[in-house]
This record gives sequence, structure tokens and C-alpha cells, in this order.
Amino acid sequence: MSNSNNTPINITLSERLEGVEEYYFSKKLREIAELRKAGRPIISLGIGSPDQPPHPSVVEALYECAQRPDVHVYQPYKGAECLREAFAAWYKKYYGVELNVNTEVLPLIGSKEGLMHLCMTFVRKGEQVLIPNPGYPTYRSAVTLSGGEPLAYTLSPEKGWLPDFEEMESWDLSRVKMMIMNYPQMPTGALPTEEMFHRAVEFATKHNILLIHDNPYSFVRNDKPVSLLSIPGARECAMEMNSLSKSHNMAGWRIGVLCGRKEWVEAVMRFKSNMDSGQFLPMQVAAVTALELGEEWYADLNALYRGREAVGKELLDALGCEYEPKQAGLFLWAKMPEWFEGDSYAFSDYLVELCDLFVTPGAIFGEAGRKYIRITLCTPEETLREATARVKAKYVRK
Repeated sequence: MSNSNNTPINITLSERLEGVEEYYFSKKLREIAELRKAGRPIISLGIGSPDQPPHPSVVEALYECAQRPDVHVYQPYKGAECLREAFAAWYKKYYGVELNVNTEVLPLIGSKEGLMHLCMTFVRKGEQVLIPNPGYPTYRSAVTLSGGEPLAYTLSPEKGWLPDFEEMESWDLSRVKMMIMNYPQMPTGALPTEEMFHRAVEFATKHNILLIHDNPYSFVRNDKPVSLLSIPGARECAMEMNSLSKSHNMAGWRIGVLCGRKEWVEAVMRFKSNMDSGQFLPMQVAAVTALELGEEWYADLNALYRGREAVGKELLDALGCEYEPKQAGLFLWAKMPEWFEGDSYAFSDYLVELCDLFVTPGAIFGEAGRKYIRITLCTPEETLREATARVKAKYVRK
């Protein structure tokens, strides 16, 4: 029997979606695509997706492994042993951190997935999670979707965009279960200090808070990669996520890792094993090849980004923005010109209308970014020069 009046049934959404919007770039990139279809030559300096390919040997490893007839089956839920071994060797070589291959390393389908797994594993309804402001928007979304309550801690230029633990000591932390940090920090590009990492470990230990460090930018425009797990006492209070998206030009491959205590890794596995069935083995084998690349890979990568950084700063100068000269990661973070009266959303729209140029409004990362913008360095120097030329030709104060 059919529904004769074609009236749709009434289905309500889960309360988990309350306060969670579609990811900003998901919507914005559609808008930019529509503008381009309409003939607008929009230059987008928004999302940080590396525009260069992985090393040729990585692609070759993928191809060769995929030819085998025995690699198309389900894989171990905790990742192929060869990939866990490669991540452990990588951590030892570059971070000086020893990890147990069998119990302290868990490959992920990207660290964004890992954020959701961590929140779903550890955060109970009504518990709070400290998240940075400004910070990666997914932190807030993952906490909210898990039933937790985000509690933002403000980062400021006066404090070097580092957490103010003295201020947080005065807060009611009785419901705080977890704290998320991210250094080199996105979006500000701020580098961590050893003193700050020590203070974070002390703070988390004192207040019985699980400290989560999101560490995908440590090899980009940064001469001294550091892992939080290298800090004494961190193993007892912290876990760390990492990713090949930025450091190895493998964003679309979705290869990440979670490292930490055996009991906590096993707890995350309880959730994760119910959500996916592992990664395609040829991708894992190729990731091993990526992790085994020598230091020349990172040197070449950073030479490319530092060249773009110099051109990107010329663009920011043309806009009249202020910025810290030393930043790490894939972006440049800058304060809007003082003369512009609106917030960063309005400034971003102004540049699209005036110069066919899209820059990311800092407000998407939190209230502390309301007067800031971010530009990506995942674009060729000639594109950055074209953006600068447009600004010099068309940019005027309101």
C-alpha cells in the first residue's frame, strides 16, 4: 500500500547534532565552485590540502602491492604490523620516543577520525573537554557529538598563543575529563616550548585530565619536531595523534596514528573496531615507504613552503595585515587591518567581492580569531603572486 498523499513521515534528528553545523569548508568550497562556474576567477587560499604529490616511491609501493591477489581482504583492526613498526621507528628516529609496536601504536583513518574515537571512548555525557580558542573546529564538534561539553581556553598573542595554565588553575575543573592541545598550533602557527609541554603534563597530572596532543604539523616549516610523549611523565597522562597528511603530502590517503598507554589504546580499539574494518593493505604498505623516507624529503618539503611563505608575506603586507614572522605549519596567520570595522567573515567576503580572492576568516576557529585571517601555503608561488597583484590593483579601504 502506498502513501496516497505523498506526505513525508516526520523524522527528528539526533540531539547530538544540536549545536553542530556542517563543516565550514564543506559549505564554502561549494560556494566558491558556484562562483567559478559563473565565470568568477576566484583564487582560494582557504583549506590546507597539500597540492604536491607524495614521493614517487610511495605511489610505486601502492601500485606494486595492489597488483597482488591476496591484499584485497579485510585487514587487522589495529593496522598491519609493518605500519605499526614503521610508525614506531619514525617516532624513535625523529622524536626520540620509544613505543611498543604491539600495544602503544594504533593506525587511524586520519587523525580527524581519531578525535572522534577519543571523545566517544572517554567522554561521558556532561563531562567537559578543554579545547583551544582559536583552534581546529573539529575539536568542538567531536566533543559535542560525543555528548561532552567543550570548554574553551583562550590563546592570545601576548602569551605566544600558548595555554595560560595559571588562569585555568582558577577555574572549576571538577567536570573536565580531557584537554586537547595542538602544537605547532593551527591556525596560529605558534611553536611549542619545552617549558609549556612540561607545564601541560603537570597540569593534567594534578587534575586527573587526559591530555590529547594533535601533532600533524611538526615537520612543516619547523626545524625541531617534538612529541609531547618525549616529556617526562607524559606517558602517564597523555596520548598523541599524528598524520601523514601534511608531512608527506598524503591528505587524501587518510593515514594517521594514535600513540599512548596500552590500556588507553585498547579502550579506543574497543570503539574503533566497531566502526571500521581497517585500511586497504597497499595504502598501509605505501605509508611504510613514506615513513622510511630520509631527511632530504623534509628538507625539500620545507624549502618549497618557505619559498611560498616569503611570497605569502608579500600578500599580507599588501593587505596591511600584521603577523608574527616565525610561524610553522601550512598557513600564515595574520591580524586584519585596523581600519576595517567588521569581523573576519566580513573582511573575507570583502576580498572575494573586490579581488576575487578568498582567505579564511579567523572567526571559524573561535572568538579569539575574530580579527584575524589565515592563508594557505598549499598553492604555487605564481598563484600567491597573482593574488598579490590583484590586491595591489583593486584593494581599497572601505
